[in-house]
Amino acid sequence: MSKLNINISPHIYSPVDTACLMKDVVIALIPAIIASVYFFRLAAVFVISTSVVTCVMTEFILQKLKKRKIKINDYSAVITGILLAMVLPPAIPLWMVVIGGIFAIALGKEIFGGLGCNIFNPALLARAFLMAAFPIALTTWQMPFTLDTVTSATPLGLAKFSHVITSYKDLFIGNVSGSLGETSALAILIGGIYLLYKKVIDYRIPLAYTAVVLIFSGILYTISPERNTPPLFNILAGGFMIGAFFMATDLVTTPVTKIGRLVFGSGCGVITIIIRIWGGLPEGVMYSILVMNSVTPLINKVTKGHRYGATGK
Repeated sequence: MSKLNINISPHIYSPVDTACLMKDVVIALIPAIIASVYFFRLAAVFVISTSVVTCVMTEFILQKLKKRKIKINDYSAVITGILLAMVLPPAIPLWMVVIGGIFAIALGKEIFGGLGCNIFNPALLARAFLMAAFPIALTTWQMPFTLDTVTSATPLGLAKFSHVITSYKDLFIGNVSGSLGETSALAILIGGIYLLYKKVIDYRIPLAYTAVVLIFSGILYTISPERNTPPLFNILAGGFMIGAFFMATDLVTTPVTKIGRLVFGSGCGVITIIIRIWGGLPEGVMYSILVMNSVTPLINKVTKGHRYGATGK
């Protein structure tokens, strides 16, 4: 007769911890990093390395000052640094990257209590701050393979203000100006498929996000093709791909329920297209995710199920 062991929870253990998940995200970002270095050369190297070092050092210093356990080995600060770099233009001054990294960790993460407690995606929050503080630097882009810089010449900017649609081939491969990690849809897609395969992210958010963008932009394009952009263009251009796979799927700032994730992704899609079509900015991915981050607690509350054995509403 076997002996009955009575222990406190948890009763089921998994070898997958935070560091393991973060390592998978780093691996998934490698194609985008390689693509950014290929197209933007040393500028990409400097921005990425500066962002990562700043984020890691900021987290280390703040945890040291607050006499908390040092957790920089969980790779979360590394991920924040890489993602922040991926949404910044290659021509941005490095001192602005440092400010962005400090803001992302200090005010986007540690002020809420550290990993797992933050309300907004730290990298996107830092980019929103930089966009408000240094709008010219954040809209000055470097053309691939050159050191030339131009203002508002991303594919989304060209489409919105000049009605020029960039080649789908260039958008897919990444031979266009833009932020480091948003130019190559192919590189982001490879990383996204890896995350889905490893089950690091849930398919519901990118699926709902993509479906709503395609349907909403498709309806608008059918009604008025001369004023709106094609559905596929809205998928390949700008920060949609990196937003759908790497930003909107953040485990901390997105809903925990299955229905909630569908709602979250759908909301991101609607807000993205509204800003792109009717807003004053050509891009809306960043703001759409931050807005939906703010209502994640409400989505969780509305879509949560009943506890086993519970009754009533």
